[in-house]
Amino acid sequence: MTGRERLRELDLLRFLAALAVVLFHFTGFWGDGAWPDPAREVFPELAPIARFGYLGVDLFFVISGFVILMSVWGRGPGEFGISRLVRLMPAYWVSVLLGAAVYALFRQGNGIPGLVLPNLTMLQGGVGIRNVDAVYWTLWVELHFYVLAAVLAGIGITYRSCLIFMAAWLFGGLFADEAGNKLLQVMLVPTWSPYFIAGMALFMIHRFGPTLLLWGYVAVAYLLALRWGAWRAAHAFHDANEVVVSVVITGIFAVMALVATGKLKWVRWRGLTVLGALTYPLYLVHSQLALPLLDAVYPELNRWAALAVVIGASLLAAYAVHRLVERPGAAWMRRRLLAALEPMRASDPVTRLVGRGDRGGRGGAGLNGAEPPDRTPAEATPAAPR
Repeated sequence: MTGRERLRELDLLRFLAALAVVLFHFTGFWGDGAWPDPAREVFPELAPIARFGYLGVDLFFVISGFVILMSVWGRGPGEFGISRLVRLMPAYWVSVLLGAAVYALFRQGNGIPGLVLPNLTMLQGGVGIRNVDAVYWTLWVELHFYVLAAVLAGIGITYRSCLIFMAAWLFGGLFADEAGNKLLQVMLVPTWSPYFIAGMALFMIHRFGPTLLLWGYVAVAYLLALRWGAWRAAHAFHDANEVVVSVVITGIFAVMALVATGKLKWVRWRGLTVLGALTYPLYLVHSQLALPLLDAVYPELNRWAALAVVIGASLLAAYAVHRLVERPGAAWMRRRLLAALEPMRASDPVTRLVGRGDRGGRGGAGLNGAEPPDRTPAEATPAAPR
C-alpha cells in the first residue's frame, strides 16, 4: 500500500489472521495433520479456542475487499492484473514446489507430482484438480474477487460505479442462491462475497467519509456473513459453536469499522510492516514445513517445545521467502509485464492522450492517488486527510 499513510493496523490484523490459521492447523484441527494424532487431541488446553482459528480467513477476506479496492482505484484492469500477479505468484510458486517435495518425501508421493503443473497456474480449482496444499482453496476464492474487480476497473472506478457494483454483486449472489443457478453461484461466490463487499464499503468510508448508505452496505454484508458463518459452523467445521462464531464475526466487522473510521490510526509501530509482509508466505508454507519438522523433533521434544520449533521455523521460512523470492521476483515480473502492456497502450488513442497517469503507485493506488467520485453530495465529500 502506498499513499497518504500506510495503514499499519491492517498489517497487524493480517498477521493476526494468519497466526490464527496457523494455530488452528497446529493445535485446533480435528483431522489428519502433521502430528501423529489430531492436533486438538495433542493440545486439549488450546483446542477450545484454537478450533475457531479458521475464522482468520473471514478476516482475510474483509481486509482483501478493503485493500483491493484501494489498490485498483485509479488503475486500469491491466495494471491491476499485473499488481496481483507480482504480489501472488512468486511466493506461491515456491510453496507449490516445496509442498510437492515435502509430500513426495514423507507421504510416498500421494499423487502430488501429477498435481504440480496444474497447481503452478493457480487455476486448479476451476478444473477440479486437487490442491497441493489445502490452504490454496482461499486463493481460488480470492481470484473470483480479482476477476470481478478487474471488470469494475475496465468499466471505470468511481464512487457511483462502486455502489452499483456492490449492490449488483450482493443481490446477484442472493438471486443465484434462490434460483439454484450453479454458474452464477460459482461466479459470484455468495457464501464469501459479503466479506469482500463489506471491505469495499469500509474502504469507501475510510476514503470519502461515512454515509448512511455505506454503513447500510456494511450492515447487510454483516448479516449475510453471520448467516453463512453459522452455516459453515454446522456443516463444515466440527463442534464449532454458532454463538462463538457469530461473536467472532461481529468482532471482525467491529475492528474493521474502527480501521475505516481512523480509530486505530494510533497503531504505527514500523515493525508491523514486516509482520504484514510475512503474512502471505507464512500462510502458504506453514503446514508444509510442519510435517518434516515434527517428524524430526517430536516426540523427542515435548509437544510445547515442538510447537515452538514449528512456529518459529514457519516464521523464519516466511521471512526468507519474502526477502529472497517475493521482493526480487516481484520487481523482475513487474518490469516485464508492464513492458508487455506498451504495445496495447501505443495503439490506444485514449491512452496516448492521457499518458500513464492511471497506473497509480507500484504498491497500489493509495489514499490520495485515485480519482474523486463522479458525484460528490455533501455526505460523500472526501474527509480531511487522516
